[in-house]
Formats: sequence, structure tokens, C-alpha cells
Amino acid sequence: MNFCRTAFILLLIFFAKLSSAQSDALLKVPVDTLKQNDTATVFIASISIYGNKKTKDFIINREIPFKQGDYVLLKELDEKLKTAREQLFNTSLFLTVSVSVANKYGQFVFIQVDVKERWYVFPLPYFSLVDKNLNTWLVTYHHSFQRVNYGVKFQHTNFTGRNDHLTLWFITGYSRQVSLKYDRPYFDKKLRNGYAVSFNYTRQRELNYITDSSKQKFFKPDSFFLRKAISAEFDYVYRPGLRTRHIFSIGYTREDLADTILKLNSDYFSNNKTKIQYPLIGYTFQYFHADYNAYPTKGFLGQATLLHRGFDRSMNLTQLQVISNYTISLLKNTQLQLKDGAVVSVPFNQPFYNKRIFGYGGIFMRGLEYYVMDGEAGFVHRTTLQHKFLQFNVRLAPGKKYEQNIPFRFYAKLYSDAGYVYDKTPGNSLLSNKMVYTWGFGVDMISFYDVVFKFDYSFNQFGQSGLFIHVRTDF
Repeated sequence: MNFCRTAFILLLIFFAKLSSAQSDALLKVPVDTLKQNDTATVFIASISIYGNKKTKDFIINREIPFKQGDYVLLKELDEKLKTAREQLFNTSLFLTVSVSVANKYGQFVFIQVDVKERWYVFPLPYFSLVDKNLNTWLVTYHHSFQRVNYGVKFQHTNFTGRNDHLTLWFITGYSRQVSLKYDRPYFDKKLRNGYAVSFNYTRQRELNYITDSSKQKFFKPDSFFLRKAISAEFDYVYRPGLRTRHIFSIGYTREDLADTILKLNSDYFSNNKTKIQYPLIGYTFQYFHADYNAYPTKGFLGQATLLHRGFDRSMNLTQLQVISNYTISLLKNTQLQLKDGAVVSVPFNQPFYNKRIFGYGGIFMRGLEYYVMDGEAGFVHRTTLQHKFLQFNVRLAPGKKYEQNIPFRFYAKLYSDAGYVYDKTPGNSLLSNKMVYTWGFGVDMISFYDVVFKFDYSFNQFGQSGLFIHVRTDF
């Protein structure tokens, strides 16, 4: 029976291809031309993939919510094609994606997937600011190149064609860093299980040793390193379906401080220590259901992480972090975006090393870029009204083999943020144990390779305002 069924499908494919060849073009059939009712189904006779020179076919098929040989309700086919396109685009493997019904023969439909691959290899010079945002570097430290890391960064985002990432960094300048990471999303035939391994070695001459009036204080000696750190981590990744991922992590970290730091802040580590080493275990749940993860205009993104550091008095931290992003389409080019981030750390008597919550490069409030918020628990809520007012493409090397169309989209936005952090020992903090509000307006520019530039003019409740520039640092 299986042989007969396979032979019949092959015959259907042959006649469909023959009919297509006679018309000198493969007919792209709009789904709405197919006769629809509540119970009508179609049979997925084939899925043809074009344009993938590096990426394996099974990596592409993994993101499509049906497979060859499936019966699909006709009324759901259009939505499944849309889901397939969004899922493929969100792999960050392709510049363009098209998923459509290429042809039909009665109840049998033939799906065509067209992709244009990105450039996956980036052996690039590395240049990065050590400060948490561009404004801090420009204004607070007067664009000093002593606060810059530089070196070589090699990144291959599709190393074997399985959407596996290999990253190798050699960094010098403000700090010394050697970093290696390999991330393979699938190693089994069912494409559900993956892993990631990473190693990092760092030495720093300058260190943020304390927070004073909600601002970071740094110390830099003339001739020696203040901090040395080594860490390694292994992650097991389980992805049972299209939307969800479960990540189980184990790791090890060791840090050594110069004695000078303890003279400046005896509570940097617990128990007045200059050396600390601890294991890490963690679990992360991720849910992705948005049209474009890098800058969603519709859908929901969510992540929850529970981790524990250490097993003795020198390090004892259990932390829960939750981040969500819900974007509602109001009009064709207008959306309302609601973002939330929350952190809880127990027990509520952590040293400075474990109290850095908001403003350190992860979750932050717009308009408070010059400040940080320390404590044991806190939340941030953001509301953003965004409207796309301009879109165009720029062609590079037209008519050549490597012709590229670079897309640009521009969004105007109005926003307001609110946050609260609880600190058991707030000291002279300006922001802890009180509600904090900010608001503003700005423009976002989105281009290919998931590059997002954010130009924000923000105000805070202290009467301060200014222009802040971010490059996809939004949580």
C-alpha cells in the first residue's frame, strides 16, 4: 500500500511538472482560489526548496508546520504558509523567504519554498565600547579610546548548514578576553535536541567596584589587572515544537580580585573574599510567536530563567528573571507594544556582585541610561506606540552576481516606562525603593541582518532629558 501511494504521488508530481513546463512557468496559485469550506482538506504532495546553497533541507523543513504527506484543512492552509515564512525568517539564516502554493491537482497541492541566504561568515575586526551605552561613553567619559575593546571576532552563523553557530573572539584594549562558543540546535534525527558549549577568559584593568547615587563608580590602577575571570558552560536545548524551547544549563565560574577592591568595597564579594568560585545550574523556557523576533510588529515573545549560583556561604544566589514582549497591531502600520521585565533574587542579603539588576546592559529604562538600579527584586514596564512611516530598498552591485537589496524601515514612536527596585540596604541610592517614571519619543531604523538603530529623546522624573542612541540593546 505504501508503494502504491508513493507511486501515485510521484505520478501526480510528474503530471503537475509537465503541465507547468508547457506553460513555461511554474504557476503560483493564490490560496483563496482554492474552493474552501469548514471540512475540506488538501494533501501536501510535495515541498520543493530553492535557493539554499549552504543550509540543509531538513533545517528548513523543521520550521514548516506541515510535512509532505500531511492532510491540512484548507481553511488553515493560508495561515500555515504565513507561519512557515515567519518561522524561516526568524532563523536569521535568510535575507528573503517565500512560501507558497506552486501548483495544484485536485485535492493535491505542491508547496514551493524560495529563500535567499545571508552571508554567514564574519571574520571582522572587533571594536566595542565597554560602557553600557553610547551616551555614557560620549558624555561621561568624553569618548576616551582607553574605554574601548578591540581585536578580532570570527563568527560563522551556519557552520555546517545546520543553523549551528561558531564564535571565536580575541579581544584586547580595555580588557583582555578569549572567548569560544559553539551552538548546535539539533543533533538528533527528530530535530528536537541540541546543545551549546562556551568558554571565556577575561582580565580587566578597570572595575565597577560600587554604586554611588545610582551611578557606577570605577577604579583603574596604573600597572596591574584588577580582575581575572574564567568561566565555562554547557547547555542542553530541547525544542519539541515550533514555538517553545527548554534550555538546561550547567557551568563553572572563578573570579580573582586585587586586594585594592576590598579596601574600596568590602562587600564586593561575600565574607570579605578576594577569590570566589562557584557552579551554576539553570533552566530557561522560551516562547516565540511573533512575525519578526528582532523587531516584532505582531505577536508575543517570552522568556523565563531560573538559576542558582553556588552551594556554600561564599556564593548563594537563586534568581528568577522573566521577560515578555506583546505587540498588538492597531492599524496597518501602527502597533502598540507592551514589554515587561522582572527579577527576584533570594536570599535578600546579597553582596554587590549579585545586586546589579537594571541598567547594566540588559533590562533598563529609557531616559535613565546614565544610572543603574541595584537590589534584590524589581520590575520594569514599557509601553510604546510605534508607526512605520517610511520604507525603501537600496541596491548594491546592481546586475552583478552578488547584487543585494538592502531594506530599510523607519518607525516613529511615543513611549513611557515605569519601574521599581527593592534594595534591602539602599544606601544613598536615588532610584531604589520608589516608583520611577520616564517618557519620550524617537525613531527606530531597521535594516537587514537584524540591525536595529534606536534614536530616543527621553525625559525622567528628575527633570533630565537627552538624546540616547542604542543598537538593538532592547530587552
